[in-house]
Amino acid sequence: MNIRHRIIELPFHYPFTISKGTKTHQRIFQVELEWRGTRGYGEAPEIAYYNIPAATMQSDLENKLKFVENFALTTPDRFWHFLHHLFPSNPFLVCALDIAAWDLYGKLMRKPLYQLFSADPSEMPVTDYTIGIADSEAMIQKIVDNPWPVYKIKVGTAGDIERLRDLRTRTNAVLRVDANGGWTMYDAENNLGHLSEMGIELVEQPLSKEDWEGIKKLKAISPLPLFADESCVTESDVGKCSEGFHGINIKLTKCSGITPAKRMITEARSLGLKIMIGCMNESAIGTAAIAHLGPLVDYLDADGPLLLKDDPVEGLKYIEAKLQLVPAPGLGVNVDPFY
Repeated sequence: MNIRHRIIELPFHYPFTISKGTKTHQRIFQVELEWRGTRGYGEAPEIAYYNIPAATMQSDLENKLKFVENFALTTPDRFWHFLHHLFPSNPFLVCALDIAAWDLYGKLMRKPLYQLFSADPSEMPVTDYTIGIADSEAMIQKIVDNPWPVYKIKVGTAGDIERLRDLRTRTNAVLRVDANGGWTMYDAENNLGHLSEMGIELVEQPLSKEDWEGIKKLKAISPLPLFADESCVTESDVGKCSEGFHGINIKLTKCSGITPAKRMITEARSLGLKIMIGCMNESAIGTAAIAHLGPLVDYLDADGPLLLKDDPVEGLKYIEAKLQLVPAPGLGVNVDPFY
């Protein structure tokens, strides 16, 4: 295989604020795998609190580029296993290469990925639209400007309940809440009752990912479903999350790609957990990878391209808040070759 790669930086429509900070642009590492003229594409965004900059993904790949290029790709699963051991400390890079391998493999097999996964496009869940933390007026304006049936509302700072009440007076849409670990146990115990009264659908990562005892106690008293995000990074976390959460949010970038995500879905189902697949502000490449797994899960948070002002990748469409899977081979998106 021939491998090319690049780092791009895409601006957000609005400053994107969660309990961990604010950003105005999303830096993304993208890869192209080429074999005899067929090209597959993958990517992973830079997420500050995971401490894997795009430059590190790039340098790690450059340092072992020949090993990857010389690998004889037979199946993406086998390729992922090779990458997992080659880059044990860089799951983001493994994710980008794994997505590209699936795209390439699908094109070689002349099948869209959803067919390879036995996923039915008619079962695609509605994706939510994320509203970052701001004052009530700014958050309401985002809702007015972006009508959507389901919103994910970022929380985790002072004034959460007041802002949510303000939002609820302006929309009857389904609301989900994501604290990104920003609440204390005291906050969570006090907030959950208010959220239930407002008809909030679910709460994502209410407590710090280290507070396993707290989340077990919270699950026992919570009137709302609790979903793990930062507490569920890799396959090894799924079983542990069943003790403290009602569901998990699988993210391709943090778990290291499509290959492990498929296994996580299977394990979560066996444990009776509800499943969300979430995004980390990927462009259409990473979001298309999420979309092909969408029919296999209960909830979808795949609004990355909706939040970005510019996206050079074409072919990904939302119709009535659902990602549309097309019968084109691989990911089904159009990417200009890297040169």
